[in-house]
Amino acid sequence: MSPPPASGFGPTGLLRRGVVLDYDSPAGLGTVEEASGARHPFHCTAITDGTREIDPGVAVVFVLCAGHLGRFEASDIEQLG
Repeated sequence: MSPPPASGFGPTGLLRRGVVLDYDSPAGLGTVEEASGARHPFHCTAITDGTREIDPGVAVVFVLCAGHLGRFEASDIEQLG
């Protein structure tokens, strides 16, 4: 299974754009949604600014990588703007 087309290239792989759909701060788990509707889970350690916090509705760029149980996960998440 290959990931969907990317919007550009970055130093660590294919960069994608999306919006943080939800984020559970105590659990450190969230979901990013691409414009195509594809949803990818992430862990707070994937947030690059070091805060381990991000608000739902924030536009982000991220790298899609192989995750647990054969699913893709968002990594290297960076807020836009």
